[in-house]
Amino acid sequence: MRLPTPSVSLTVCAIAVAGLLATAPACDPFGPSAGDRAPAEMSRLPAHDVNPMRRERLRVGGTLRWPMPEFPAQWNFHHVNGARGVVNEVLQGVMPYLMRSDEKGVSHAVPEYLDHVRISTGPRQVVTYTIDPEAHWSDGTPITYRDFAAQAHALSGRDARYQVAAVTGYDRIASVRRGRDDRQVVVTFVRPFADWQSLFNPLYPAATGSDPATFNEGWLNRLPVTAGPFKIESIDRTAKAVTIVRDPRWWGRPALLDRIVFRIMDPSAVPGAFANGEVDVMEAGGDANAYRRALDDEGAMIRRAAGPDWRHLTFNATGPVLGDLRVRQAVMLGIDRRALAESGLKDLDWPVQVLGNHFYMNTQEGYRDNAGYLGRHDPARAGRLLDQAGWRRVGNHRVKDGRTLSLRFVVPSTQQISKREGELVQAMLGAIGVRVEIRPVPTDDLFDRYVTPGNFDIVPFSWLGTPFPVSSNRAVFAMPQHGTIQQNYSRIGSPAIDAAMDRAAAELDPVAARRLVNEADRLVWREAAVLPLYQRPQLLAVRGDLANFGARGFYDLAYEDIGFVRR
Repeated sequence: MRLPTPSVSLTVCAIAVAGLLATAPACDPFGPSAGDRAPAEMSRLPAHDVNPMRRERLRVGGTLRWPMPEFPAQWNFHHVNGARGVVNEVLQGVMPYLMRSDEKGVSHAVPEYLDHVRISTGPRQVVTYTIDPEAHWSDGTPITYRDFAAQAHALSGRDARYQVAAVTGYDRIASVRRGRDDRQVVVTFVRPFADWQSLFNPLYPAATGSDPATFNEGWLNRLPVTAGPFKIESIDRTAKAVTIVRDPRWWGRPALLDRIVFRIMDPSAVPGAFANGEVDVMEAGGDANAYRRALDDEGAMIRRAAGPDWRHLTFNATGPVLGDLRVRQAVMLGIDRRALAESGLKDLDWPVQVLGNHFYMNTQEGYRDNAGYLGRHDPARAGRLLDQAGWRRVGNHRVKDGRTLSLRFVVPSTQQISKREGELVQAMLGAIGVRVEIRPVPTDDLFDRYVTPGNFDIVPFSWLGTPFPVSSNRAVFAMPQHGTIQQNYSRIGSPAIDAAMDRAAAELDPVAARRLVNEADRLVWREAAVLPLYQRPQLLAVRGDLANFGARGFYDLAYEDIGFVRR
């Protein structure tokens, strides 16, 4: 699944053409453009920058102080309100992530959890996991096939009582059964699933997946059990801090750090805290002032990487105004994406390049710009579409049936980049007669009270990506079913998009899969519900003596190996 974050730390040939997939005509305005590939300067960006260092060179002990932009209440990552970037950052230190990605996006089994993984593809796809015999939960319970089976059941989508963030992949599992013993898991798929490595990350104990009430409420404001190099010491809602400490019962390489303190801070306060030595990490990719201050800090290093994260605007396509496809198209045409990218990336020593794909980043193999004319700033065409939709210009605004065309642009109150985007969009759409009301809301409430319930018209945030372009995005673009949106905050889709993503997810040949992903992307563009802006830079300011930590790209950190250089 995709990970949304408020920090910069997450269609028009006529609807009928949405049914066309591989047969799009040569004149298709959504086909690849002449400049469909990213410029060479994008391809030269580093894949990851984490100051890799052997454990022998690092000291045992110390505290890593890590600021976060919001304080989550839901710690079940697979719950619709738990799939957040900040939740993921904490959980990677305390919960079982069975697979770990290298800098190229290739996943490998984590030996502390899995002794062996075997896959066979015929006549059905079967993945057999052999669990490390020492792997156990913090309450002493062994990790077994029962944990896999319960999670597969909860995330299958077959029981609406489980409020899940995504069912992708789990909905293709036919069975999860015991192998030669409790420590072996045999997962059989009813249909092929190419991104099977994305499943069971993180893994939760059987009690969570066996009961909807536990799944939905058992991880609110607490982590009752863990199984990682760190364990929870405290979740302090008053101080807005989460502290994890070295777990002596961890059976793998012991964590080098004594503890990691995740401090929830207003992003505007982080540069000062970093300069004063109060925190050891600072996200500098969304704030030119913070970036410049970090450059002047003699004890700091800027870690840079081209990551899978992208900035975008999501439209509520079921709202009374944006429910009309022509209005959504007009709004897209009225927004100058290049200006938004320049505003977000200026003074960051990062290439300014708009993003023309919902699945691939500019720097990934397979990237094609599928935006067609919807990716261009065309106020005249936008005005004509609004005229066709019945919104007539009356003075500075457009009116229909006595109602002014007005949109709520909801922003997290602590995010300056979101406010700036709102102001730019307000001016851009004002030029075509669309009134934009910027509504700041508490950052901690952005998703739970506004985005997930649909209490917005336009919202900006970043999706934090994964090495799995289809499976991580399916929950974002799949057609809502029976009132369940998963992560599809625009609340719109089509059977054609679902079918296209399913074909791509089932394709085991990477070249063919990339072609199918781009076919799906062209259909997503036609819905005009999510407007990609740019690939978000990973610019992380860290203490110069901090190792095995930094700008990750697709690379997954081993939290037990994070540490400070010996002096």
